[in-house]
Amino acid sequence: MEKLLCPSMMCANYGNLSEEVEKLEKAGADIFHIDIMDGQFVPNFGMGLQDVEFICKKATIPVDAHLMIENPGSYVEKFAKMGIKIIYIHPESDVHPTRTLQSIIDAGATPGIAINPGTAVATIKPLLPFVKYVMVMSVNPGFAGQKYISSVDEKIKELIELKEKYGYEVMLDGACSPERVETLSKMGVKGFILGTSALFGKGKPYKELLDGLRAL
Repeated sequence: MEKLLCPSMMCANYGNLSEEVEKLEKAGADIFHIDIMDGQFVPNFGMGLQDVEFICKKATIPVDAHLMIENPGSYVEKFAKMGIKIIYIHPESDVHPTRTLQSIIDAGATPGIAINPGTAVATIKPLLPFVKYVMVMSVNPGFAGQKYISSVDEKIKELIELKEKYGYEVMLDGACSPERVETLSKMGVKGFILGTSALFGKGKPYKELLDGLRAL
């Protein structure tokens, strides 16, 4: 199955962000993934708006934004204007998630939802007709380098069974090791957010690592 390989730019080398973007694009990355955190919905702060704006201007491939923030609907237009092509929201953080998903479409971006490890598929099922991507969090959101929570495997299977009916793709964010990329892509997961488990800090060229993941 063809994969979407999406570097998590929170893990990139900020000493030379411009070079990182160029290297990752030349290596064959499909989508740049940007984590936005407000210190409230998750106990951490993510990438700054200046970094987001720079990556959007520099990149020639799509850039997505994972909004781990309260009231994401208030910021949809801001991120869309920056050039973000895919916007993920957490339904738990929004009083009216359907309205926010529609506002993403109206702003010219593609809507997605992110599902925490403790969120059941049944609770987000009414939102599935409105999204193009469902991103399963296999770690608790907010921090890089966490261990994979194996209980999400059943949730992934359930979402894969439903995806043809609703027309979305399943993505995975968190502890995406090469072994997991291989296993879950064969099951039907389309995209993988790549951090320190498979891409960054490995001491190997990005192209070698991405080519290896794509060949699995």
